[in-house]
Amino acid sequence: MHPAQSPRSLWALSKGETCAVLGFDEALPEPYRIRLMEFGFHQGEAVTCLLRPGFGAPRVYRVSNTVFSLDVEIARFVFVEQSELGSA
Repeated sequence: MHPAQSPRSLWALSKGETCAVLGFDEALPEPYRIRLMEFGFHQGEAVTCLLRPGFGAPRVYRVSNTVFSLDVEIARFVFVEQSELGSA
């Protein structure tokens, strides 16, 4: 993370946007953090937003060649940064 930049949450990604995972907010309970890491959400891992439906519905993300649906209560605790991968 760049010092002048505040981290973005995974929830903020646009459809088709790819970023790198920075880490997790400390407010995210440990069991959720562990489960996300089991899913492949590791620092530096590329994550792409595949689907961003309206009305606060869960969003669909690709990480480690697997697709996951996360709601705002979890995705807002995952921090990402723009990666050299750009958009998918």
